[in-house]
Amino acid sequence: MTASQREQAAGPGELPRDADVRALTGRVAVVTGGGRGLGRAIALALAEAGADVTVAARSAEEIRRVAGEVEGRGRRSLAVPTDITDEEAVERLIGRTVDELGGLDILVNNSGVVHMAPLLETSPEDWDRVATNLRGIFLCMRTAGRHFAERGTGKVINVSSNLAFKGRPRFSAYSASKAAIAALTRTVAVEWARFGAQVNAVAPGYVETGMNAELRRDKELYTRVVNQIPAKRMARAEEIGPLVVYLASPASDFMTGETIVIDGGETAR
Repeated sequence: MTASQREQAAGPGELPRDADVRALTGRVAVVTGGGRGLGRAIALALAEAGADVTVAARSAEEIRRVAGEVEGRGRRSLAVPTDITDEEAVERLIGRTVDELGGLDILVNNSGVVHMAPLLETSPEDWDRVATNLRGIFLCMRTAGRHFAERGTGKVINVSSNLAFKGRPRFSAYSASKAAIAALTRTVAVEWARFGAQVNAVAPGYVETGMNAELRRDKELYTRVVNQIPAKRMARAEEIGPLVVYLASPASDFMTGETIVIDGGETAR
C-alpha cells in the first residue's frame, strides 16, 4: 500500500478500514544498531509485519546478513554502514532510505554503548563515549524529523532501558544516557504532535544478547540476576519486537511521549 493509498484508506485519527491495525505493509523503517541482538530482532519483527527495512550499524558484514534475512521474509532491505554520531553519515542513511526505498515512515533508534564502572572510576572519556547514546539519537531524530514534518506523519521508537528508572551500581553513565533518552522522547513528542508524528520509547530490562553473554555464562551471577526479576528469567530479543511493531503501527496513533518498560516485572518490585 502506497502512502497515498493509506491516506485514502484512513483520515486523520482513523485506522485503515481494510487492514489489520498492526500491519506495516507499504511502510519503510530504519533500524540503527540493527546488525545483531535486539536490533536484529526488531528489524526482523518489522519485516514480518510487512515493512521494508534499512539496517544500519558500523559493521557492514553484520548488517548485510540481517538485510538478507529481511529480504528472505519477502521485504526490500538496505544495509547502510553508519556511524550514527557522524552527522553526514546519518544524512546519507536517511537520504538513501528515502531515495531507494521510496520514503521513510518509521525510525527505530537502537544503537548504543555500555560502560560499567563505579562513578569514582569513570573517566571523562568514558562518560563522553557513553553520551554518544544520546548524540546518535539526536542526529537520527533531527534528520528523519525533517522528512516526517514535510509528510505530516512518522513514527519514532527509541530504545531506552529500565535503568532510566532504577539505580544499579556501576551503571551511572549508561543509566544517565538512557534517562536522557526518555526525557528527549517526551519533549520531542510534544513538539512533533502538531505535524502528526508519534515519538515513543521502549525500556527493556535484561535481554539475552551478546552484550551479556559473559554474565549468562557465570551460573552463579546469572542466578543472582534472574532472582531479582519476578519472571525469573531474562527476555528473549524476539519478545521486544512485537512491542516495537505496535508502536510503529496505526494502532498506536494516539500514543506519544511514552516510555514503556518491558522487563519481566523487575522495575515493579
